[in-house]
Amino acid sequence: MSVELELQKFPKDIKLKDGLKCKCRPLRKDDEKAFHQFFQAVPEPERMFIKHRVTDSEVIRDWCRNIDLGRNLPLLVIGDGKILGSATLHQQLGGWKRHIGRVSVLVLASYRGRGIARALLAEITDIARNIGLEKLEAEFIGGQEAAIKMFALLGYSNLLRLPDYVKDMQAISHDYVLMGIDLRIDEEYAGMG
Repeated sequence: MSVELELQKFPKDIKLKDGLKCKCRPLRKDDEKAFHQFFQAVPEPERMFIKHRVTDSEVIRDWCRNIDLGRNLPLLVIGDGKILGSATLHQQLGGWKRHIGRVSVLVLASYRGRGIARALLAEITDIARNIGLEKLEAEFIGGQEAAIKMFALLGYSNLLRLPDYVKDMQAISHDYVLMGIDLRIDEEYAGMG
């Protein structure tokens, strides 16, 4: 199935654990201001774990003006009049990792524990499986233990941990953690029984 067909399923209504009703949909060009505000609301210590300088309005402007949903598919959860969470499916359209997607998830601190990350990850996983990806991976910096634990609870396993391998935005060394999930496992077991 194509990304275009998958995108026809959006926007979707989602209801959080506490009853808050939200919308889930892909990033649009007119989200630039709200997307920048979303990243500005991320506490400084957590921003160090993000690969890009997301407080730079030019970075966000570039993302919103040059949306390529076939290569990078950002899904947003919107509620309370703002972006509460974002997950992106990154794809290599050719080469030796073309069957593997990479996922990243970020939820505003004040909205964590309500099921936003789980909902976003479920949507991204469904899209990845439906467009033919075979595996998903997620990268972390050691110290992101809560995120690592959440991904493990959702079926991701540790593939690799390299001590002091990456540096955050303040040039402090951290472990590099790679987790992954095989999207074909469910299909293999679905025919049994």
